[in-house]
Amino acid sequence: MGDHPIILFEGICNFCHSALPFVLRRDPESKFRFATLQSAMAHGLLSTRKFPASDLSSFVLIENNKIFIRSTAALKVCRHLSGLWPLLYGLIVVPRFIRDGVSNWVDRTRYQWFGKRDTCMIPTSDLKSRFLNEHIWIKKLWYWAHHQIRRDTVFLQ
Repeated sequence: MGDHPIILFEGICNFCHSALPFVLRRDPESKFRFATLQSAMAHGLLSTRKFPASDLSSFVLIENNKIFIRSTAALKVCRHLSGLWPLLYGLIVVPRFIRDGVSNWVDRTRYQWFGKRDTCMIPTSDLKSRFLNEHIWIKKLWYWAHHQIRRDTVFLQ
């Protein structure tokens, strides 16, 4: 994991699955590593940083041993992307309660807009190294999706 920022994403959300290839295509230096929020890896990363599971959103960034959620996480990811996307980081000056209000609204409505998946994205062989503990999270995502466990359920290994 080292110095790589880590993106924790919700594994069955179609919106999140669209965002993932978007980031991968715009991360030519392969800075980011990925894990699903439902994975044992994510649970371990968050609990070692004493981050309460009740504060989870659908998108978490761990960078420089700090945890960022919601709009702050998204803007910090944009800062590292190629093209003009880093310009969006300028929105960080908008008060967080406003940015997070929009983020929370998207969180509440994303399943209605984009739906859910029954399966997760399986990374290609050249991308597998960027996914943390990917063989475990694929099994757990399948179980989670097929048994409709609440999104805040944490899996222990």
